Amino acid sequence: MPDDPLPPPRPPSWGPRPEAAPAPRAPGPKRPRRIFLWVFLALQLLFLVGIIGGLNNADDDPASCAGLTGDDLQLCRDAGEVGFVIGLSLVIALWVAVDVILGITYGIYRLNRRQRP
Repeated sequence: MPDDPLPPPRPPSWGPRPEAAPAPRAPGPKRPRRIFLWVFLALQLLFLVGIIGGLNNADDDPASCAGLTGDDLQLCRDAGEVGFVIGLSLVIALWVAVDVILGITYGIYRLNRRQRP
């Protein structure tokens, strides 16, 4: 059968292997990292735990009101409640400020990373 072509030569299975460059890998689509999302969610969780902890620590009859009676006791309790509300309001205001700052920062970051024509 002289018409059959010969198979291509194979490298020898013995001896040193020939130096061959590794085949270049085709770059696949880059998976977006969601670091900002996880940092944002961690901060939300931190503020939420802080507010829930503050609500649980609200004391109806603080130790500083011990020994007071009548109007003085009521005034002391009211002052404690006002202080608690002011403190809680400051924590919520800080939470909102941090979220606004993070939102603006993320918006600027996204504008910088967008595809330009």
